[in-house]
Amino acid sequence: MSLSDRKKKILACVVESYIADGEAVGSKTLQNNLDINVSSATIRNEMASLEAMGYLFQPHTSAGRVPSQNGYRYYIDNLMTKVPLNERFRQYADNYLTKRADSPEGVLNGAANLITELTGLPAIATTPPAENSRVHKLRFVQTGRNTGMVVLITSTGMVKSQLFRTEFVITSDMLRVFDRALNQHFEGLPLKDINQAFIQTTALSFGELSLFMPNVLIAIKDASVEASKMSVAQSGMTKLLFLKDFDIMSARDILKFMSDKNNVSELLTSGAGTKVFIGSESGKYELMNSGIIVSRYTLGGSTAGAIAVIGPQRMNYRNIIAVTEYVAEKSGELINELLDAD
Repeated sequence: MSLSDRKKKILACVVESYIADGEAVGSKTLQNNLDINVSSATIRNEMASLEAMGYLFQPHTSAGRVPSQNGYRYYIDNLMTKVPLNERFRQYADNYLTKRADSPEGVLNGAANLITELTGLPAIATTPPAENSRVHKLRFVQTGRNTGMVVLITSTGMVKSQLFRTEFVITSDMLRVFDRALNQHFEGLPLKDINQAFIQTTALSFGELSLFMPNVLIAIKDASVEASKMSVAQSGMTKLLFLKDFDIMSARDILKFMSDKNNVSELLTSGAGTKVFIGSESGKYELMNSGIIVSRYTLGGSTAGAIAVIGPQRMNYRNIIAVTEYVAEKSGELINELLDAD
């Protein structure tokens, strides 16, 4: 729905004022803050018109107006000016994440914690969904005379390890044989194809060498199963209990919803770039009073996992979008570097 320039200025001012202090916005406040020379009566008429259009509502009789869900949506899509993260925060974020970049999961745990620190709101970081995940590389490490460990690195940056035991003494030569033969066989395979039947067929294909491999192959299968599960890093969830925009029941519903990985996966794995869900747009009754900002990071040029912030509808979308987009971009860069190093 098209709005006049004056209505746009009034709506933007209401949204930004309400985000700033949580107080309903009246005509006097708007008259003082707007760069338009009109009377309070004219502003009240415009506010009434915006209310009739569904962009504002009046929480109490004689009170000012506050944004509706549609008001926030129009503001984000049409009126909000994006701001880049300032250089001081960029440097801080770079250093913070780089120090934790020993593994993809380390990066994502760091990303969730960093966003909570910068925004004061709960944050989530997810590994990519595993439907298209493939074996990137296998590594083999000796852990004892008769024990070793297979380390599986996937195309989406997941790293999973699994111990195995052998009936023979493990040597460095035997590990090199495993490395050469098994990487040649497994590299590029979809994780979903590495099941028990596949492992049995693979064992037969190695002939006499298969006598040394049963437990190693089982370890690869078990690591593949674990790598197929989406990992979710969460930070600051209990902060929901202390936000004045939520009552205790609403906060509890959100916490319960977010504790289920299937819920998180469904919410955060659609689309690319940055998406903002306001209230009922999420399609989840537990999130009716929430705002959620989701920024996807890329691996190898393809959309991968997500970095997200959960808060009230009355959140500072402009600044928080800048934070999530930058942290998502940097997280993707660091995980790509880890994959390239392998």
